[in-house]
Amino acid sequence: MIKENWWKGLGVLLVFISLTVGMLTPLRPGIVGLEPLQINAGTTVDFEIEGYNSYFSKDSKMDVWLWLDTAHVITASGVQVTGPQSIKASFDIPANLPDDVKREAKLSINDTKNGFVTALGRPYIKGGIVNPTLAKSNWSSKVENLHEMGGFTFPFLPNIYESVRNTFYHVSLWFAMFFTFTLGVVQSIKYLRNRDPLNDAKASSYTSTGILFGILGLTTGMIWATYTWGQAWSWDIKQTMTAILLLVYLAYFVLRLSFDDEEKKARICAIYNIFAFACIVPLLYVIPRLVDSLHPGGQGNPAFGTGDLDMNVRVIFYMSVIGWCMIGYWMSNLYYRSKMIKSYIEENDF
Repeated sequence: MIKENWWKGLGVLLVFISLTVGMLTPLRPGIVGLEPLQINAGTTVDFEIEGYNSYFSKDSKMDVWLWLDTAHVITASGVQVTGPQSIKASFDIPANLPDDVKREAKLSINDTKNGFVTALGRPYIKGGIVNPTLAKSNWSSKVENLHEMGGFTFPFLPNIYESVRNTFYHVSLWFAMFFTFTLGVVQSIKYLRNRDPLNDAKASSYTSTGILFGILGLTTGMIWATYTWGQAWSWDIKQTMTAILLLVYLAYFVLRLSFDDEEKKARICAIYNIFAFACIVPLLYVIPRLVDSLHPGGQGNPAFGTGDLDMNVRVIFYMSVIGWCMIGYWMSNLYYRSKMIKSYIEENDF
């Protein structure tokens, strides 16, 4: 018995590990505050820098750079640590610039405790003289000897911050939804081929679980949107199309309640289930890519960038997806078995 059901325990274990590690793993340090963002060439500028999840220390050797590109870098003339998440850095901004295009600089901090961290804000340099030769000699430092923060951490992502952990809920639940919807449509196709009522019962069970995961995925997405977009529901194209897809699938169950003839109900619902499954691609992948969207995966907006899912996130994310799919399969089978028991009881007048 244990050998046959090992995958159930594995599914629960994978979800437990992914959610536990996903919630407890710290984010890498980042820089969320930088002032001023408008500076003048040929002047001395004092930057106030606010870190996130940082550990700035007076005892740690720290390099602070302002750079236009890797060939044009200056080092801070003075650095003052005012707290574990705040420092001040002074720069003597050269009067010469390499060209008019490179006026937006980056500010980066490098130390042993926090690693190499770059500010989200980009200071813009006004004024100055465009002189490539003098700029090369004045911006002559180098970004080198970079450190990395040790331990198991997740990347610091702009605007997302701690909510990156919702990847293990929201995105994983969507994968589980697609998985159970696929199992459901396969059973519907089987029913149309052999007219076995057991296939219809299985199709209904898998589709029910898929709807549950879809609602949970939409809910966790709304929670995520509250932190990243400022409101739970903004009628974004991806949100709207997802809601329409769930309504299409909910109509499947309304249809099941509309017929007394079991064979006719099973046949029509099987056909409708295939139609509903075919709606997934245009509603969730085609239409959202044709218009601008706040949601990743919209027009000109990749679903996941290279830095979004680094190896640490990928490992936990894949565990979560596999675990939720296993649990979805298990839940569907339990629902199917409950239907068979109910049917048996009704047929035998228990």
